[in-house]
Parts: sequence; structure tokens; C-alpha cells
Amino acid sequence: MANTIFIIIIAILVFNYFFERILDYLNSTFWSNKLPKELEGIYDSDKYRKSQDYEKTKHKFSLITNTISFVIILCILFFKGFGLLDDFVRQYTDNSILLALLFFGIIGLVSTILSVPFSAYGTFVIEEKFGFNKTTVKTFILDKIKSLILGAVIGGGLLSLIVWIYDTTANMFWVYVWIVVSIFSVFMTMFYSILIVPIFNKQIPLEQGELRDAIEKFAQKAGFKLKNIYIINGSKRSKKSNAYFSGLGAKKRIVLYDTLIKNHTIDELVAVLAHEIGHYKKKHILTNIILSLAQTGLMLFVLSLFIQKDSSLSLALAQSLGAKESSFYMGILAFGLLYSPISLLLGIIMNALSRKHEFEADNFSGEKYNPEALQSALKKLSVDNLSNLNPHPYYVFVYYSHPTLLQRLKALDILKY
Repeated sequence: MANTIFIIIIAILVFNYFFERILDYLNSTFWSNKLPKELEGIYDSDKYRKSQDYEKTKHKFSLITNTISFVIILCILFFKGFGLLDDFVRQYTDNSILLALLFFGIIGLVSTILSVPFSAYGTFVIEEKFGFNKTTVKTFILDKIKSLILGAVIGGGLLSLIVWIYDTTANMFWVYVWIVVSIFSVFMTMFYSILIVPIFNKQIPLEQGELRDAIEKFAQKAGFKLKNIYIINGSKRSKKSNAYFSGLGAKKRIVLYDTLIKNHTIDELVAVLAHEIGHYKKKHILTNIILSLAQTGLMLFVLSLFIQKDSSLSLALAQSLGAKESSFYMGILAFGLLYSPISLLLGIIMNALSRKHEFEADNFSGEKYNPEALQSALKKLSVDNLSNLNPHPYYVFVYYSHPTLLQRLKALDILKY
């Protein structure tokens, strides 16, 4: 059985790799240095050519990094690397929690070390070349260190609790883990901007003035209680612009990048904020939380069928990765590789729903505020970020959580009449 599982894992990895390469190729067939007629008035010829160069550069870099990752994982699997690591950590402890922490900790540390050169190249070469990078070497290094510490503390704590639940409960462990993960997810949704974001960025309340007055006036008109409006120093790392909504209830807040405020008019900013408020008013935040928790429950339930204690399937999963005996962490690793086709399918479904939500939020902003202002803001965001405005439809279908700019502009045009 172990050999069969091993073959299935390899087949899935190969399928995923070539599926992504086919989509990348289809997307590349839509590249052109000549400005398409439908993009006239959004990009000028020089800026459009630069956006295409940016897309091609990112594509080549992604191809290299993905291929290296693909080759590394295949080598690890064929040469029983995970089994060797399992043997190594078992030399130091037989405690199930410590074994899981050591196993995944070493994988995470090695993965981070291997990824640093590629991350640095992407930041200091590619992003620098196209005028986006504002990250200093000091900030880059501190970000990596902070991420490692957060991963160790939060990820290690959650993993320890999950292994303990697995060890101390019967095969209904997935229900208890689901409850724990659900509570943690809701907690992070509420407090992420308060607890995690400040570790990396400064957030300051938007000061009183014309912009805040305009935002509060619209929020009151839309029946949206809004006290927490913050500016984040996104320019510390990049010239790219963004805005987002976070939190629930009294903890909800809207966060604007300082680069967004610098490059947009007050009407455009209010239109963007109206879009974010639209997500809340249309209950997209709540819907996404419920669906995310449902997905987690499904995954944990299927996982519980695979890693039942002392089962032949659990042993086969571990042996497929080169281990001599079954363990919770080897079962999770093998299951994660086997689950990826389901994850891909769910991702496509969630992206389709997300695109629908974006249209609805745009419609809310256009109806309640000003469709022309939102169109202008979306155009500026796309041009300033050198977005690819002419992607292949299949690429959009699989990967895009937002509709393309042209689709959004066309939908907003309807509101102007």
C-alpha cells in the first residue's frame, strides 16, 4: 500500500507542476508590447510596455523558483529524506509533541534558509528594477527573524495543542481540533491588526481633516459605524498601494496605505473605502469566515480517516515517505500532499465566490457613493502597481480572487446611466 501511496503523491506533484506551467504558458500568449485598444486611456504605451516587462520578469523568476522547489521535493521523496529526518529526531526524544515540533521546526527552518536568496532577489533586484522596492536590508532581515519567531511561537503552540488532543482523545479528535482552530481563526480575524501588524508596521489613526470628515460622512450615510480608520506605513517596504478591512464588531477597522493616500484624491479614497464597507454590509466577511471554517472542518474530518491510531493506512502513509513507523506528523505531511487536488478545487471555487463579492462591493460603492470615482481609483491602482490588465481567462478562473480591471470598469459603467 505504501508504494501505491508514494506513486499517487508523485503523480499529484507532477500534475500540479505541469498544470501551473500550462496556465503560465496560456497567460504568456496574451502578452504584447503593443497597447491593446481596450486599454487605451488607462495605460500609455510606455507604461504598458513596462507592465508587460514586469509581468515577464516575474514569470521567469517564478518558473525558476517553482522548478527548483519541484525538483527538491522530488529528490526528498525519492531519497526518503523525510524518513531520514524522522530517524534523526527520534534519536533525541520519544515524546510525540517534541517529535512533531522538531520535525516541522527543522523543515520550516531549512525551507526559510533556502528561500531567503530568492526572496532577496525578488525584493532587491526585481522590485528595485521596476521602482517598487523601499525595503532596506535591515528591514528585510528583521522581517525574516520576526516571522520565524512568530511561526515558532504561534505555529508551535497550535501544533503542540493539536498533537496533545490527538494523543488524548479517540478518533473524534478532529472535532476538538476543529473547535480549537475555529476559535483561533475568529480571534485572529478580530485582533490581527492589533496584535500582529504592529510587529511589522506602524499604524496611526487618520487625523481629523477633510479626508476623515468625508469618510465619516459617507459611513454615516451608509449606516456603518466606523471609529477606527488607520494609516499604515506601507511605503516602508514598497511603493505599491492598498487598503483593507479587518476585525469584527467593535474591533473592526479600515486601514489605508500611506502610498494610497499620497496618490489618490479624496473622492477616490472615499470610493475605495466605500468598496471595503460594501464587503461588510454585504456580509462577505462573515460568509468567508463560515466557509473557511467549513473547509477546515472538511479537511480535518478527511484527515481523521487517514491517520487513525495504529491503523494500516496510517502506517502506509508514513512508510510512503520513508519512515519506519507511523506518527501523527508523518501522517499530516503525507495527507497534505494527497489533499492538494481537493485544495486546488476548493481554491478555484473560493476565487469564483471572491470575484462575485468584489463585483458586489464595487456595486455598493458605485450606488452609494460615486462609480466614476471608484473607476478612477481602480485605474490608478492598476497602473501604479503595473498590474497585468490582459490576463488569459483560464488563468483568471484558477488564480484570480478579483475580477480583471476591465470587467470591473464595465460593471461600473452600468451604474452611470
